[in-house]
Amino acid sequence: MGIVADEKSDGLHSRAVTAGQAPEVEPCQEQPQKVQLKRELGLFSAVSLIVGVMIGSGIFVSPTSALERSGSVGLCLVVWAVCGGISLLGALAFAELGTVVPRSGAEYAYFLEAFQGLHPFWGPLPSFICVWVYVVILRPAEVAVIILTFSEYVFQPFAGHLHSVPPESMHSAKKIIAILALGTITYINFVSVKLYVRVQNVFTVCKLLACLVVILGGIYELCIGNTENLNKGFEGSSASAKNLALAFYSGLWAYDGWSTVTVVTEEVKKPEKNIPLSIIIGVPLVTFVYFMMNVAYMTVLTIPEMIAAPAVAVVFGDRALGYVNFIIPLGVAISTFGCALSIQFSVTRLCFVAGQEGHMVEAFSYVHMRRLTPAPAVAMQGILTLVFIVIGEIEPLIDFASFLIWIFYGFAMVALIMMRRTKKNVHRPYKVPLLIPIFIIFVALFLSVVPMITDSSPRYFFAVGFILVGVAVYYFFVYRKIRPRIMDKFTFFTQVLLEVVPTDQSLD
Repeated sequence: MGIVADEKSDGLHSRAVTAGQAPEVEPCQEQPQKVQLKRELGLFSAVSLIVGVMIGSGIFVSPTSALERSGSVGLCLVVWAVCGGISLLGALAFAELGTVVPRSGAEYAYFLEAFQGLHPFWGPLPSFICVWVYVVILRPAEVAVIILTFSEYVFQPFAGHLHSVPPESMHSAKKIIAILALGTITYINFVSVKLYVRVQNVFTVCKLLACLVVILGGIYELCIGNTENLNKGFEGSSASAKNLALAFYSGLWAYDGWSTVTVVTEEVKKPEKNIPLSIIIGVPLVTFVYFMMNVAYMTVLTIPEMIAAPAVAVVFGDRALGYVNFIIPLGVAISTFGCALSIQFSVTRLCFVAGQEGHMVEAFSYVHMRRLTPAPAVAMQGILTLVFIVIGEIEPLIDFASFLIWIFYGFAMVALIMMRRTKKNVHRPYKVPLLIPIFIIFVALFLSVVPMITDSSPRYFFAVGFILVGVAVYYFFVYRKIRPRIMDKFTFFTQVLLEVVPTDQSLD
């Protein structure tokens, strides 16, 4: 697999990137510009990134798990509010980590900084396992599922006119739409960070407008006196500790994505200021949207109707929005496209940083000479997502890997506590009370243990097996630094094909 980036082959770069190398520079000449990622994300774009990843299709399609487990309208709304608060606390702790370790990569970079010096083998291992899970399986599989949802809602308006078309052909048409959407997303992230910022900002605004339509529809229903469902309050609340735990589990998964902005720290303008601000704005905004959309749903629909609905927002739109109900499927399509775009954007930066550290293929740490995007990492994520789209039925992959996310969050909090001692002299423009990371560690333990106790599915054994495969890959290709000869040819081919260079190269 050739993962080590430190041992570059002699003469490889000079043969592949002569167009990207700087000529001899006289002492009096201005130094050439380095090839590196640029800081293109301002405060609005950072908020847009957080909102874009956190709000996907779930709040439109199936926000009912917390309701089903809690048993009542009142308790369910409490769960959504508390989960938003917990997510905000976790995000604020990550904001401090981002000021102590001002690198892209989020948990991956924090693990490297906190653990790498502890032991030659075990120290870097958490970082590698983190990137192994995120880059190889979890994020491309998530993007595939989100894009397939996008294609479903894009195709929906035409489904009523295609009664004579065989189901197999309709399924293939949806796959084609998904592949075209993936191509568009990959192209945007490949071509320009500025283009990504513009597209994502527009889609986030449109997504929030779709959410606002649902919220206003619910407020209108309340104003005309439709309060019967909400008046039931806490009636029917579950007394089961297990059900309550699973309700919080479902709610916290819906909020996942709050750490996204720290994955792209090196591309945020004034990160010491804009990362904490974007979190303080973005996470409460999503919490408000989630809370009010659930109020709207529960105003119009009964608990059994919500639980039975295949797409809650669509049923709500048919019931409450009248002739403008087309906004709901349009909103789902916009939301899913923007979410997939941002997830791919962030995971390519994680892949890029891991390539720099020798934890991924060296070529993934290269940057396009003119576009200044991590083109190989973008292309690789596009290919992996395409594989998952073609395979289909990949939700189990996400299920068996998703519970690992909170394990990584917990380790990040341990890293924060460790660096309070090992880096106590580092300037911290922003600092959270120590109680917050300790609290998030307990939340992480809860979210990691609960699914294994309540679900006897073998998927957790698959997760352990995947991690063990990652440990084997780490041992041979990172720790032992084994580099197959074919990787030299792969690196050369990638440089020539994609016009990319290492970030230590200079431009004229």
